[in-house]
Amino acid sequence: MSLNDIYEPIQDDLDKVERSLEAVADVDFPLLAKLLEYVLKNGGKRIRPSLTLLCGKFYRYDPTLFVPMATAVELLHTATLVHDDIVDNSAIRRGKPSVSLAWGENRALLLGDYLFSKAGSLAASTGNLRAIKVFSQALMVISGGELKQTDEIFDLKQARDHYYKWISAKTACLFSTAAEAGAILSQSPEHVIETVREYGYNFGMAFQIVDDVLDFVGEEAEVGKPVGSDLSEGIVTLPSILYAESHPGDNLIKRVIENKDTESVALAVEEIRNSTAIDECLAIASDFSSRACRAMEKLPDNSFRQALLDLAVYIIQRRK
Repeated sequence: MSLNDIYEPIQDDLDKVERSLEAVADVDFPLLAKLLEYVLKNGGKRIRPSLTLLCGKFYRYDPTLFVPMATAVELLHTATLVHDDIVDNSAIRRGKPSVSLAWGENRALLLGDYLFSKAGSLAASTGNLRAIKVFSQALMVISGGELKQTDEIFDLKQARDHYYKWISAKTACLFSTAAEAGAILSQSPEHVIETVREYGYNFGMAFQIVDDVLDFVGEEAEVGKPVGSDLSEGIVTLPSILYAESHPGDNLIKRVIENKDTESVALAVEEIRNSTAIDECLAIASDFSSRACRAMEKLPDNSFRQALLDLAVYIIQRRK
């Protein structure tokens, strides 16, 4: 099943979100307009704003509230990517030069700040204090998680636990927020808000693990950056951790982190590809996806619930 099929119940409003993103780039300052268009046009699969729209469809759905919040969610996501590329010294993002490489770190930093501010403004326009609070808390969690990650030293005994905490903050938090904001804006009962929050968290964990797998087994054209980028930047993700756990006498991953040379990275990517780590990661991701789907059993059986179920399956199957 394609994303277009999954998005069919919300396609009209998702198109409005796209137009809203285009409007964000419509500013009088030419440089800012160019930078905004660069990061927002054709920028990803719009899964996060889709969660906001879908999770709002179970009760009172008002497009005048949901389109701004869904747009805010996507802007927040984009801002984190712009800033991440500065921190990680990433040269490529979504198949083209990162903003920090193309325009410099100073402009990338200021662009990210602008996107954060615009996202907050759009979230505030809903006038829903609880949704605004959830949105602002997400920014704190994401930023705090990324800052903590910069202070982590690779320790195999704690690596898996650190990894789960890291992706919970940097990825699952925003998916959870996107879903929860939708339920809050639709004035859903408390048990529904909790249900979609649980769905979003498990969905986000699965999504990030599969992304990390794709960094080893995907094609550059598909992932939008060179294969092995994480390792080359000194970032240790679940495939590397599981490989190291199953090869306790092999210091390959530690050597890669310390040296970061092309030869060591290429060797590590090949070794991990040919190990059991990839299948183990996909099994873990599938488990998180299954948890997300089980949470949906508590919601009414309709096309919107089915779309959420299909989306949870899609993020696993499209990677295999």
